[in-house]
Amino acid sequence: MIDRLLHTPEGVKDLNIKETSKKIEIQNRIGSVFHRYGFRDIQTPTFEYYDVFNHERGTVHICEMYKFFDRDGNILALRPDITPSIARFVSTFYKNDYNPVRLCYIGNTFRNSESYQGKLREFTQAGVELIGINCEDTDAEVISLIINSLSVAGLEDFQIDLGQAGFFKGLIEEAGLDMNEEEELRQLIDEKNFIAVEELLNKCNMRDDLKQVFLDLPKLFGSIEVIEKARKLTTNKKALESLDRLEKVYNILCDYEAEKFVSFDLGLVSHLNYYTGIIFRGYTYGTGVPIVEGGRYDTLLGQFGKDVPAIGFAIVIDELMLAIERQQIEVDEFTIDTLIIYNEDTRKQAIMLSEEYRSQGMNVEIGLLKRSLEDNIIYGKKNGIGGIMYFNEINKVTLVNLQTMEQNIVEIEDLIRGDE
Repeated sequence: MIDRLLHTPEGVKDLNIKETSKKIEIQNRIGSVFHRYGFRDIQTPTFEYYDVFNHERGTVHICEMYKFFDRDGNILALRPDITPSIARFVSTFYKNDYNPVRLCYIGNTFRNSESYQGKLREFTQAGVELIGINCEDTDAEVISLIINSLSVAGLEDFQIDLGQAGFFKGLIEEAGLDMNEEEELRQLIDEKNFIAVEELLNKCNMRDDLKQVFLDLPKLFGSIEVIEKARKLTTNKKALESLDRLEKVYNILCDYEAEKFVSFDLGLVSHLNYYTGIIFRGYTYGTGVPIVEGGRYDTLLGQFGKDVPAIGFAIVIDELMLAIERQQIEVDEFTIDTLIIYNEDTRKQAIMLSEEYRSQGMNVEIGLLKRSLEDNIIYGKKNGIGGIMYFNEINKVTLVNLQTMEQNIVEIEDLIRGDE
């Protein structure tokens, strides 16, 4: 029993002081970029009615949700995805407002993944949702925002893969596959499981040329030339229109001078079925999973009673942190500027100075003198503190610079007058 009390459940973890400091710094950097693009923060509940996230909405499978009952018997779920929550929020509070809405958030999500996968079951997402506009410029702006956010977080080597849900959906409609066949094919293509894709298609009743397009779909990735290759594979109107839109978005990204971060993957078919247009994933080395996912979802809000288009993305902060650590990228950490140590006789002067420094924006730790100066120096260096003010005499203070180890003794009155 004691052993269980000292450990966390599978899929969740503690963050130590340094990790937490770096995580907050990364979140603040990303949040500042969101704000510079005109997005405003909101918060939605950690758990909601299960119906907000049910599979009919196109979100994660029911098996991946943490579900429970409230005292009235309602089925609730820890949010596996923040986008449906925001769709509900906008449909409630902006019901009759058809101006564009720019919202951003940072929050934890929960997915009950299978044990053998080794994935986190609680993870932090930072994302934006741009609601009310459907055009190529908006698609490109959101992708540009992703690129700037990852750059500000510290990454230099990353890639955003662009796909088009409309291309896949156009082919599916032409093939006449039922919902179960579509779900299975979507998963196999997303996993680039070529053999299983071929086995499934051989069981389906469709034309050979259409079957060949699906077989080629996982191989359609690379530079802008991929779009032209795809055009030669189909005459489906919806699929071709989706390719045209994707090319227009790329041309706008060139205006942003962001094309070097962009590649194409027409086999990118997200497990979140609510995407209707452009979809994207961000990758970098140091982690084997996407650090960002998103896309256009023009029908999701309509399920909550407000039929408007939308596009958004979520950066997985935990995976981003892992990549930054493995790439040995330095991230500023929270630091304490000064450690003030006093005794009963010097308490008043020490507290007065500590409050003055805090009012100036400094981070000050204060404590009663119970250990030697040498012990406090060891403590300060271990915890990355900038310096020590050692109030061990009535009228004098020992100042220690923990970076240079230079020590000076000054009069308390001189120190107080200096701050005035």
